[in-house]
Amino acid sequence: MNTDLDIIVGVDISKNRLDVCIQEDGDYCTFGNDLFEISKLVEKLNDIQPVMIVVEATGGYEKGLIAALCEANLPVAMVTPSRVRFFARSAGILAKTDKIDANVLVRYGRAIHPPFVHMRTELQERLSDLMTRRSQVSLILIDEKNHLINASPTIQTLIKQSIEYLEQQIAVLESMIADLIDNSPELKRNEEIICSIPGVGKITAAILLADLPELGTLNNKKIAALVGVAPFNKDSGFYRGKRRIRGGRHSVRKVLFMAALASIRHNPMIKVFYERLLGYGKPKKVAIVACMRKLLIYANAMVHSQKTWDLSFVS
Repeated sequence: MNTDLDIIVGVDISKNRLDVCIQEDGDYCTFGNDLFEISKLVEKLNDIQPVMIVVEATGGYEKGLIAALCEANLPVAMVTPSRVRFFARSAGILAKTDKIDANVLVRYGRAIHPPFVHMRTELQERLSDLMTRRSQVSLILIDEKNHLINASPTIQTLIKQSIEYLEQQIAVLESMIADLIDNSPELKRNEEIICSIPGVGKITAAILLADLPELGTLNNKKIAALVGVAPFNKDSGFYRGKRRIRGGRHSVRKVLFMAALASIRHNPMIKVFYERLLGYGKPKKVAIVACMRKLLIYANAMVHSQKTWDLSFVS
């Protein structure tokens, strides 16, 4: 647990600048958000050896800094901006400037103890980029197919050409994804392990490998909370509210949802589990989320032990 004497650093990140606060209301300095300035910041942080460096997710502007901090083996935690803002309001901090935000990040880190970043490898980064692009093209393809329904004959011809191009691009992306995984013994082995679960296919495996580098390294509760398939209570006194999932890794949850639907049909263990939940009166959506969590726990345990599917993982 952090003490008041432990050094915590907050870094507010924008496109061109890094605002750095060392300790609550302590030293404040700024650096440019480029390779040269980031290296200077890393050197400064190496000298003071903080127990935690807290940064916000900023849609990509944080990637260079986080990569440099992880490469230097410095403890960095990436947090959700909305949670930090709620924390600031709860502390009565209504003003918002880059300097204030950096200070709030220090206070947030000391109070909340967010988990440290588990850095993706270069291969996982490339795989994630390919999977993200595949998802983008797939969504455009769905839109084009919907547009085709009510279009005039002239427009239908153009839309069909667009659909053909998009399908070709998806095929190219899937070939690139397969090649990348096949050329990495570790990724290939983990893909085989994940795909050995009945109902789980290569797309689900690829997303887990790309966007969940913590797979196989955390316990069941932590991995479920990280992905966002661990329901949170909403109770007060005698009131018992509905438990709901929130936050987490959207891309992972999305493929786990589709995998759960397939597993309910093709995985006897998941099917029995799903039907038992329905028998208890659980809504279908709740039962599906429970199946998503079960699949994630199976995959986590199997990757950790480097073993393919068998009944020992079923509980």
